[in-house]
Amino acid sequence: MDFLFNTNVQFFLAAYLVGGIPFGLLLAKKFAGVDVKSSGSGGIGATNVLRVVKENNPALAKKLGAATLALDALKGILVLLVASALGMSEATLWGIAVLAVIGHCFSPYLGLEGGKGIATGMGVMMFMLPQETLIALVVWGVLAKTTKISSLSSLAGVLALLIASFFIHPEMAHAPVVLIVFILYYKHIPNIIRLINGEEKAVA
Repeated sequence: MDFLFNTNVQFFLAAYLVGGIPFGLLLAKKFAGVDVKSSGSGGIGATNVLRVVKENNPALAKKLGAATLALDALKGILVLLVASALGMSEATLWGIAVLAVIGHCFSPYLGLEGGKGIATGMGVMMFMLPQETLIALVVWGVLAKTTKISSLSSLAGVLALLIASFFIHPEMAHAPVVLIVFILYYKHIPNIIRLINGEEKAVA
């Protein structure tokens, strides 16, 4: 158990455990009395919180959706901020970023189930690759406004970030970015299938 005293390992565990906190599930249960895992798409992210809570309380739905989005993004950033302040290496920071996303997508508190990871992924990317993330957010915003399909705009934004990273930072090791993008796309496989079949619903 000596490895637990290794600073890198401690940060990796913290990233996974903090990343796994299902804020959407907790907020919806506490303030709206609903279980988002058994309603709507069954997701724990902002989109499903908005969708499910909106059925009974549209005003509250917007607040809880925004809070879920912000907290899911911040939990990805939190451990990175502490690690960076303590002078941890870039490799360690990327490890923390990847594990925060894994924690959200495969939460230890939900039997390794979890959300789609977009907000947490964008949070860690905003810290690690701010320029690329801003490009991703522009792409996401344009498509969200025009198509109103959450999964399509999110996946396009993520892909734009990955492509931009090769142009803006050609010298960096892209493996962590590719891994995070792979996880996000993997979690969206059902959405991708519905998109291909023309069955993915727009967010009202």
